[in-house]
Amino acid sequence: MADAGRFVTLPKAELHVHLDGSLRPETLLALGRAAGVTLPAASPAELRRHMRVDDARNLDDYLARFALTVSVLQRADAIERVAFEMVEDAARDGVRYLEVRYCPALSRAGGLTLDDVIGAVARGLRQGEAACGVRTGIISCTLRHFAPEVSVQIAEASARCRPLGVVGFDLAGGEAHHRAAPHRRAFEIAAAAGLGITVHAGEAAGPESIAEAIEVCGAHRIGHGTRLIEDPELLALVRDRQIPIEINITSNVQTRVVAGPERHPLRAYLDQGVAVTLCTDNWLMSDVTLSGEYALAEEALGLATDEIHRLTRTGFASAFLPPERRDALYREVGREIGSFR
Repeated sequence: MADAGRFVTLPKAELHVHLDGSLRPETLLALGRAAGVTLPAASPAELRRHMRVDDARNLDDYLARFALTVSVLQRADAIERVAFEMVEDAARDGVRYLEVRYCPALSRAGGLTLDDVIGAVARGLRQGEAACGVRTGIISCTLRHFAPEVSVQIAEASARCRPLGVVGFDLAGGEAHHRAAPHRRAFEIAAAAGLGITVHAGEAAGPESIAEAIEVCGAHRIGHGTRLIEDPELLALVRDRQIPIEINITSNVQTRVVAGPERHPLRAYLDQGVAVTLCTDNWLMSDVTLSGEYALAEEALGLATDEIHRLTRTGFASAFLPPERRDALYREVGREIGSFR
């Protein structure tokens, strides 16, 4: 069994984690009771087991679990609480920089506006920063199945809320049946506002989805990118442009993109010089920590210490922060990363 505890002392950047996939089971129970939502289990341990996705046939099955968590995220105080607790949990895991992503349109059933939702996330993260010393940023998501005009609205709200800590814009959701191209205008708005662009691609669809994310959406980073390995020419382009790939090993196993952690292309990406960093995707649905993912990568893929250092440094170097803040953070953690053995 991989030793996650050793990696808690490694300063880490978490660039790909979803708010609605990372509630504490205890919090999900409490918010469910407050919202009158019927939950499938009565204890935190039972609920944790239920929410871990071990039975998915594909990405769509994996995403089905989110209906429950989103149902309890319809009040600003609930969203704020989850965001704050994410910073606490990240700090305990040795995370120094945390980008939390969420689709604000999912929390509008109770009357919240897009700006209200983003503001609630921002308040929770700011409280967490003050309490824990972890730097944070918000990545706003739109979803592939949304009408393009909804994506535009989310991009416009994200641009307005940039002073609150919005650092990026993302496209998530069911990739297999929904292309990125219809959302081009939203990405143009986000990029014009100075937001970093990341796109879920190469997870439930092939390398053509990654190419579309880069060429149509202007992606600065790629979320998952698991199937990039299938197209050597595109892989070379991603490598040469140093477009970082946000790797999520356990999640990729759960969605059947790879047969097991030892089959993950992370090893090949490192060997071929692709910029990659480790992430978690969803702390609840995947029942993971970032330290655990580092331990899993070391054990399953035989990563050497210098490769662990490289993954970690790439995470900080790829943060969607203003260059001066990113560089300062990189310098701050550099010596600690180098001393990790």
